Amino acid sequence: MQRRNFSAALALGATSTSLYLSGCATPTTKPVTLRVNVFPGSSNLPLLAAIEQGFFTKRGLVIEVQNTPNSEEQRAGLPAGKFEIAHAAVDNAVAMIEVAKHDVKIVMGGDSGMNDFMVRPEIRNFNDIRGKSLAVDAPDTAYAVVAKKILKNKGLLEGRDYAVKAVGGTLARSTAMANNAELAAGMVNPPFSFLVGEKGLKSLGRATDLAGPYQATGAFVMRSWAEQNADVLQRYIAAYIEGARYAMNPSNRVGMIALLQTRFKLAPSIAVKSYEALTSPGFGLAADARLSMEGFRNVLALRAEIQGQWGGKAPAPEKFLDLNYYDKALAMVGK
Repeated sequence: MQRRNFSAALALGATSTSLYLSGCATPTTKPVTLRVNVFPGSSNLPLLAAIEQGFFTKRGLVIEVQNTPNSEEQRAGLPAGKFEIAHAAVDNAVAMIEVAKHDVKIVMGGDSGMNDFMVRPEIRNFNDIRGKSLAVDAPDTAYAVVAKKILKNKGLLEGRDYAVKAVGGTLARSTAMANNAELAAGMVNPPFSFLVGEKGLKSLGRATDLAGPYQATGAFVMRSWAEQNADVLQRYIAAYIEGARYAMNPSNRVGMIALLQTRFKLAPSIAVKSYEALTSPGFGLAADARLSMEGFRNVLALRAEIQGQWGGKAPAPEKFLDLNYYDKALAMVGK
């Protein structure tokens, strides 16, 4: 049963998954379709809740959800116009701006990543990672940078003590770690952290405990699109905030666990553990999908330290943010 549940959850990433809503705010208003690109995982619960509860519908939006297999495809797809909104670790947006020179803005927060530093069963401690590989999505962004910082704090350096191997997003990464003894460690979040836990992998600690506060999942868009579609973006964020509030409301716990179980084909125990992680203060979903400025400053600091960007000195965070859309959306739903 455990193997079947694990395989079914992983199968969600094999192809893009589209969820559609019909309807509109008023009979005379034509609904606006938004393509939203995400990594498959339980951090999407606010989005799924907002879809299920009709929060997008009442704001005249039709949501098409696309699953991305890795950050490289997502970072290429946004400027290519394959979708309007991306949800992922916002360090990917920083890379798009600084490395690829795309005009991208981060418009909303979401969560801390909820990552555990997971290792294979035979790894007893950090020192056992020597001579093996760290499994990552892309080697120079987001959770890979956090993992390298954690290993650096433990006296291990990339190239000298371990190799880095790009194998894809959390879904692909957790699968690879479970099946390949070479991939000794990697960052994994719910529900996959619990699924691979049943296959013998274990956590050496939460990423936020090992590397400090971190702004992980957030929404980012092309600046030109946001400026041309400000009202649509604000309505999207407002509905997402409503979804986050609904998902985190203790009175909706049973329904949200059921939603996780259904969407990701999870065993009841895994769905419960995932929801508990999502609602864990300081580790799970951010209230109202707020962006953590402290966490984002750490994103930039880690990038400066580990990747050597900006001459080792992180720039001001405002360069990458435009939270005006979020502030107006929050005013729409009320504080």
